[in-house]
Amino acid sequence: MIDWILIIIGIITILVSVGILLTLLVWKKNKEGKYDEPDYQAFFIMGICLLPLGIIFMTTVSVAFIGFTGMGICYMAIGLANKDKWKKDG
Repeated sequence: MIDWILIIIGIITILVSVGILLTLLVWKKNKEGKYDEPDYQAFFIMGICLLPLGIIFMTTVSVAFIGFTGMGICYMAIGLANKDKWKKDG
């Protein structure tokens, strides 16, 4: 029982540390003006990929894969809401 608690505490510690490091990195890049706007077209494409993947996994494996479907819908919505900011090739 104690082993699981230590493992969970270790995982939480690692996740918090990574979160703090990423926050500092983004803050530093934003302060220097080097932070680029995300590619919203990539969000839309990832949403198109995740939506059917989630539906297939939900029906064949487990209902727990509804998260993929939700992420697909969210990514597609983010991409479509910012369609005017899609990066043009060429």
